[in-house]
Amino acid sequence: MALLKKPLSLFAVILLLGLDPNIATAVQITCCDVNKQRICGDPPPPQCLHKPKKVFKKGVAHEVEAPPTPEQRVAREAAAVRKAEEEKLADEQARRDRALMDSYTSEKEIDLARDRALADIDKNAGQASARLEAALKQQKKLELDKEFYQKKPLPARLQAQIRDNNNEIATQQKTLREKDESSAAIRARFEADKARYRQIARGTGRTTQQ
Repeated sequence: MALLKKPLSLFAVILLLGLDPNIATAVQITCCDVNKQRICGDPPPPQCLHKPKKVFKKGVAHEVEAPPTPEQRVAREAAAVRKAEEEKLADEQARRDRALMDSYTSEKEIDLARDRALADIDKNAGQASARLEAALKQQKKLELDKEFYQKKPLPARLQAQIRDNNNEIATQQKTLREKDESSAAIRARFEADKARYRQIARGTGRTTQQ
């Protein structure tokens, strides 16, 4: 092992280590700085284990970074996870953008699709209202049927009818409660789609209004 106070050429390093210049390209010499001194050797000096080093191999110098510290490894792993997540989000956004541009040729088409979706919600709400009205009428009938069994157990068939009718009432009431929320969500989604469409179309030169 040799201590060098200043950088030397590969040939000088070889001579200092007592190596035959004729076989120099067959060896691998590792050098690093320790306390402002250059240490070189083959095999690599143990002092170079955790330091950045220069490796001379087959007559060519290669810079080798120091092994990362535990903190650096954690930071690099976290950065790799963030990068992978960012790439995943970018790929998903690109997929949504392609689907958006393939689905519509203008903002007007987006508005028409929104109106159709809202019309479907209104239609479903109308059907829910009709079903709720029928279930409430059935509830009154079942209450009358129950009066015949005030002093004896209800037949299993009547119990099942009451239970199913109550479930139907709850389902249709839930549908009607969610109507306004669903309509607001659809309006927001299509508005976001239209804004994104406009942004992409401007970048591609596509006409946004037809």
